Amino acid sequence: MFDIDVDMIDDLIIGEDTKDFDVNKIVDGTIIRIDDELVLVDIGFKSEGTIPLMEWESHEDQPQAGETIRVLIEDLEGDMGSGSSGGLLTLSKKKADHIIKWIELIETIKEGDIVTGTVTRKIKGGLLVDIGVQVFLPASQVDIRRPGDIGDYIGRVVQCEVLKIDTQRRNIVVSRRSLIEKERTYSQQKLMAELEIGQVRKGVVKNIAD
Repeated sequence: MFDIDVDMIDDLIIGEDTKDFDVNKIVDGTIIRIDDELVLVDIGFKSEGTIPLMEWESHEDQPQAGETIRVLIEDLEGDMGSGSSGGLLTLSKKKADHIIKWIELIETIKEGDIVTGTVTRKIKGGLLVDIGVQVFLPASQVDIRRPGDIGDYIGRVVQCEVLKIDTQRRNIVVSRRSLIEKERTYSQQKLMAELEIGQVRKGVVKNIAD
């Protein structure tokens, strides 16, 4: 998660005509030049800003001069010559994208909703699932019976129920197990409603007991 003041979330996205330059603000910028490692961006401030070129993933459209992008202001001190970029502002496109996606997501989902995403990696205590932003799937919530290695789920598309949305920490916890349990309960209730004395049904022997 990025270290952004949560109380400022509602003020992060600003209109095109608003020039409110402050740290942790998201503003529009125009790409001026692309160097070997840096992208130079004009946000209409007294000095330009830089973004590391590596913020653009290889599968993404690469930056082009003249393109308008949304960026997060990370540091304004560069304007006074104290920044590491030699007087240039420090900006981030990747963090701006993340925050914008988060805001858009929490406006469309709530606890109890069903979401679909791809398991991206294994972390301490569970898995990360990409549903537009990374959400946490605890190991105990992966299945009814905990798999031997939850890492086997990496790359799989899964459906989960949203258990908790923590807007303060910008964290979402989901459960695949609760969804499976609810589907199983529904199937059992549906079957019990259909069963009648005297019916002939086919079944599979699951176990042999005394």
